[in-house]
Order: sequence, then C-alpha cells, then structure tokens
Amino acid sequence: MSDSSSPDVIVIGAGAAGLFTAIAAGKRGRRVTVVDHAPQAGAKILISGGGRCNFTNLDAQPARYLSANPHFCISALRRYTPRDFIALVERHGIAWHEKKLGQLFCDNSARDILAMLLNEAADAGVDLRLDCAIGGVRAGDEGVAGGGFVVDTARGQMTAPKLVVATGGLSIPKMGATDFAYRLARQFGLAVVAPRPGLVPFTFTPQDLARTQGLSGVALDAVVKAHKAAFREALLITHRGLSGPSILQASSYWRAGEAITVDLTPDLDLAEHLKAAKRARPNAELKTILGDVLPRRFADRLCGEGGAGEIESRPLRDLSDKALAAVGEQLRRWTVVPAGTEGYRTAEVTVGGIDTNELSSKTLEAKKVPGLHVVGEAVDVTGWLGGYNFQWAWSSGWVAGQAL
Repeated sequence: MSDSSSPDVIVIGAGAAGLFTAIAAGKRGRRVTVVDHAPQAGAKILISGGGRCNFTNLDAQPARYLSANPHFCISALRRYTPRDFIALVERHGIAWHEKKLGQLFCDNSARDILAMLLNEAADAGVDLRLDCAIGGVRAGDEGVAGGGFVVDTARGQMTAPKLVVATGGLSIPKMGATDFAYRLARQFGLAVVAPRPGLVPFTFTPQDLARTQGLSGVALDAVVKAHKAAFREALLITHRGLSGPSILQASSYWRAGEAITVDLTPDLDLAEHLKAAKRARPNAELKTILGDVLPRRFADRLCGEGGAGEIESRPLRDLSDKALAAVGEQLRRWTVVPAGTEGYRTAEVTVGGIDTNELSSKTLEAKKVPGLHVVGEAVDVTGWLGGYNFQWAWSSGWVAGQAL
C-alpha cells in the first residue's frame, strides 16, 4: 500500500476535535489522514455562535463540565488552556471579543476559525479526505497492538497503527451526526454512558402549554434550577415550551420526569415588594403590580381572566400579608415538569458518550485497546453553553495528539 493508505494515524471525523488532534499529531511529525463522510470539514463550527463561533470560554474550568467522572477532564484542560487557543487565534490575526460570561467570539465570522484550522492542518501535512464514507473498522490481522487498525472507506482500505475517533455525538442529525462512535466503542468492548440531548429547549405538557398560552416570545431574566444545578440567564417562552440560555444550561442536568423551578424575580424580594406596594397603593390590582416587575403579558396570564390563572388578582388591600408572601414564594419557585425536550434535532450537544473509565485522562487512549483514542464530544464530557465544548475539543485533541 502507498503511504496515503498507510499513515501513522487515521482520524475519523473532521470536526473541531478531529482537526485539532490531526494538527497536534502532524506537528510532531506524524503522517495523519483525516476521514469524514461529510462533504465539508467543520460544518458545526460554521453555524456555532450565530455564525461567529464561540470558540472558547475564559473560565473553562472542570466544574463547568458534566461527566460520570467529573475529574476526568482536569488533565486535558490544564495542559491545553483557553489562553493557548487564544494565542493560536491571535497568531492568525483573527479579531475576537468577549461577549459575556467569558464567552469569546470572532469579530467577523466562524469561517475564520475553520480557515485557521485547515491552514494549520495543511502546514502539518495532514491528508484530509472528505465526502468519504466509512464502511467499517477492525483490528489488524496481527492483533491491535501489532497490526493496528484497518478502516474500510469508499475510497479503499486504509491501515494505521493509531486510530482516533472524533465523530461527535447524536446532536443535529441533519448535519450528519450519527452513533458511529458508540457503535465502534461497543465493537471494541468499551462501555458507553447512555447518551441524551443536552443544551436543548424543553417541551411542555398540554396542561403547561395552557399555562403559557399566548406568551410565545416573552423573555425574562430568571434563575432556572434542575437537578441541583442553577443558572441565571435569559429564559424564553416558546409555542412548545421553554428555551433561552438558562433553559439550555439546565437541560443538560435535567432528567425525564423531574421538575424544574424558576425564580422569576431573582433581583427582587417579591414578597416584601408586594407588601410595600400594598401600603403605597392599596387599591392597585395584584396583576398591575406584578406587571411592573414581570413582562406585562406574563403577569396578565399568571392572573388569568375570571380567576382562570394561577394567581387570583384582587386589589392589594383585600390580600393579607401572608397571601402576598405566598405569591412571592410561588413566583420565586415557579415550577413545571417538562414533557420532554426538543431532542437531538435542536440539541447543541450530546450528554453522555464513551465511558471515561475506559480512557486515559492524559492521552485519551482506550485502556483495553492500545492505539485507539477518543476525543471531543464522543467522550462522556459535556461542557456548559458558552464555548466550553469547543475548549474540550481543543484540549482533548491536543493531548491525544501529543500521545500519537
């Protein structure tokens, strides 16, 4: 076979993690071939951050990642940091800005980041094969340690002593997401933590849709709590349920059947505010006062028509302080049990993946299968919204590249 069919490393997946792994290994003199069934490399990079690519987060610390083993990501994140990636971005003359909460975006376009990666890959001698379907993968005839891996592709068979799986998760199937990584893991005897959609909007039951009827498009600043995690950012009511950054963050922690609670007035002691309003404006309707601190449409819906809402609106003089305190508590803990989520169709990430107990945290190599590495979203490491998942792609790819 020619060298192009027998590289040192085959990387399956030309997304952020796969390209960065290839770059890191190529810079160390390894002959690397990247194979992807998609016609374009880094398609998800191009749509990220509204087209401007939220390429990292200044606060990419391990506590901002979900995993069955929360310590697993520490090594990679410490060895290749946001500052390291920023330095690369700046070497390529890409202008960037911090939007909020440590989130870094390109000033111009996500295409700048993809062009940087492709240029780096070309400089490192990476052979990039796109629009190339993969038929199967197996251990070499001499066993994994001696014979490496055989990859059947639409352009012929390839072999290499090292194989990297960088095919991501199940999110956004219309962009080509598949369960390839999980199937390959099971083929080689590696456990998989059950995947589920993350960073995804919630859907409502018919009962809760009735509670928010006519409120699609209403946005609030809120604290959303799900399964011991709490996030304060914007919440958006949709025609199907709830969305917005705070909801997306909470969704990664939520489990089916659990309630989420929402603090609708996080900067205000609503109970005390209502009591003070009662003294100052005793003839004012409760819904009028609530409309001063909540979006008017939302306040009107809470109080409903003819007593049909969650809260009975009466003149404040007719409500005891205890009743007003109860209203304040109710809106500090506005509770719903989502029917589910929008699923992988709109999920930004996949929570779960190849079990970290199967991998070395220092090299991302499978303990049972020497030469097989797994990086990026395929691993059971999922970041918060805001550039954390890109940083995991860069960090996991870089440390794997040092070991190849």
